Amino acid sequence: MLLRGCLVILLLGVQFAFGQQKPNPDWVNQKFSMFIHWGLYSELGGVWKGQPVRAGYSEQIQSFAKIPKVEYEAVAKVFDPEKWNADSVVALAKAAGMKSIVFTSKHHDGFCMYHSKYTKYNVVDATPFKRDVMKELSDACRRQGVKFAVYYSLIDWNFPGNGITPHNADAISKEHHAFSMHQVEEIMTNYGPISEIWFDMGSLSGQQSKELYDLVNRLQPQCMVSGRLGNDRGDFAVMADNAYPDYKIGVPWQTPASFFDETWSYRSWQERGSLDKKVDEKLRSLVKVVSRGGNFLLNIGPRGDGSVVEFERDALLAMGKWMKRYGEAIYNTTANPFDHAVEWGDITCKGNNLYLFVEKVPTNREIVLNGLIGKAKKASLLADEKVLSLKQDGQSVSVNIPGDVKPDRGMIVVKLEFAGTFRVVPDQVLETGELSAVNAIPVYAYSSMDYYSSFRSTVGFSWHFKKLGKTITPTIIYTTGDQGKELRLVVDGKEQVTTLTGGRCSS
Repeated sequence: MLLRGCLVILLLGVQFAFGQQKPNPDWVNQKFSMFIHWGLYSELGGVWKGQPVRAGYSEQIQSFAKIPKVEYEAVAKVFDPEKWNADSVVALAKAAGMKSIVFTSKHHDGFCMYHSKYTKYNVVDATPFKRDVMKELSDACRRQGVKFAVYYSLIDWNFPGNGITPHNADAISKEHHAFSMHQVEEIMTNYGPISEIWFDMGSLSGQQSKELYDLVNRLQPQCMVSGRLGNDRGDFAVMADNAYPDYKIGVPWQTPASFFDETWSYRSWQERGSLDKKVDEKLRSLVKVVSRGGNFLLNIGPRGDGSVVEFERDALLAMGKWMKRYGEAIYNTTANPFDHAVEWGDITCKGNNLYLFVEKVPTNREIVLNGLIGKAKKASLLADEKVLSLKQDGQSVSVNIPGDVKPDRGMIVVKLEFAGTFRVVPDQVLETGELSAVNAIPVYAYSSMDYYSSFRSTVGFSWHFKKLGKTITPTIIYTTGDQGKELRLVVDGKEQVTTLTGGRCSS
């Protein structure tokens, strides 16, 4: 792509990107959500025949412990979660500051935690409990103003003809795909508004991924679809489990996190360690994700009886107390606007404010930000609004943190307010009007073709350059193979979509 034009001394930012992206600001802005892994595997608690099963995630215990299908199915006959209370779970999510709940409608074992008419292997028909727990949860979410979402495994060890394997990217047969289409349709139809569907695993064909995406989009157009649907279908990218990128991502994205990297579902023998250390760890992870523009999906694994593990409950409540003090710096924010990370912590942005999460206070107690165009008017502690000493010298702003200010959960959070709009000077400003992939800053996403073929991908390019003059006339150069494709162009925050048609061939 080439941009040629007359120049004035003015910084411009241009971004070129492509790919599916459903405009759902509610999802993008929620930042912090609850994941729930709960099913038959929870009844086992990571134990089979009296022995802890230490291999693999416990929600996949059927595979890792090589449990015969008949014996595993028999667990449903004793699954009677008398302590399950959907309203209390939703209340816990709200107290933690979480804006939505993603619930495992069906995991790899094929057992449905909702009343599916396409299999009797579900919580209503196969257990003594005989209640649709997913319906209870969706209703409770609606009553309490929390978004409801579902996880749906694309592999199913209970489907006729399928084997029980430790492989997470099994191919999906024509019959199995038809079954998945039916189940997704009933989920999208019978459980109210669904904010996202978290497809997982499997190795689908491009057509299978497209059909599932189109089905969801037709029934619930605002439902966000996870990138783990595969084949680059989806509305948001999903990082690997408990993975935190060290780069900014240019599309909506999410990190799924568990309290313990070893498992997602309940383990009776799990060593949980210090509660305070765990709370600090997960809050730092939350800030890391949000400061890079993502959403943080933190999992709990209830016991087989439906009760929430006290350690996880107490951790969430502690996180909620922190969020009440500092949620302004988390919700509805955008990523660190600088092209580089800072040594002392992380940054988020909202309106005319920057929020500084200081983890490592410099020896001189001065936090320095270079490359800011705009008038900084006030710096204060977000927790109690205590005003801090602020200095500005041209494009350099410094904030002094007094020695008596102590970290709260490992961080000091500073609100830096500007008198009006402000801009950040890019690390790389071009002196040329010819823009190409060679001199661009890549715009990254995280693509999933299937579970084992996930990678950082480039979905666009951005440039910052100086121009002279009042107008520029862009010339876009593209190959015949790209004809008919759409480009999303963002020039100084103003977006337009351009279809690659017309023009002339160049020899």
